Amino acid sequence: LALGFAGVAPAADPAPDFSLPTATGVIKLQSLRGKTVYLDFWASWCGPCRKSFPWMNEMRRRYADRGLVIVTVNVDKDRKLADRFLEEYPADFTVAYDPEGKVASTYKVKGMPSSYLIDRAGYIRYRHIGFREAAKAEIESQIESLLAP
Repeated sequence: LALGFAGVAPAADPAPDFSLPTATGVIKLQSLRGKTVYLDFWASWCGPCRKSFPWMNEMRRRYADRGLVIVTVNVDKDRKLADRFLEEYPADFTVAYDPEGKVASTYKVKGMPSSYLIDRAGYIRYRHIGFREAAKAEIESQIESLLAP
């Protein structure tokens, strides 16, 4: 498990489309084309996720009006575990559920959390494994670069 790896995607790979259930319906990545997407894979047992959720709420508040959409994908097999986590760490963004891990596998998720910054055209521009306080400024800078006109 590599923690804290951050970097530019080797080439801008197309972000694989997916359709997953949420608490209120279904999210399709394709429907977000034209927006900058911060896609985050997480699990209820993930320690760093407890710190990333408040940060993602802040990023959404700060950048939603500029076109940032945050979508998180929970990979717990039992949704009740995710629901308990969300009671303690509320999400002001879309939470999707991938209990069989199919989308996580498609994205080749290697650790929790793993995040992908996807540009308006639907290409993965940055990948991050883990979440560290020290990396927040770098990730925010990457978000800002993708939101720039």
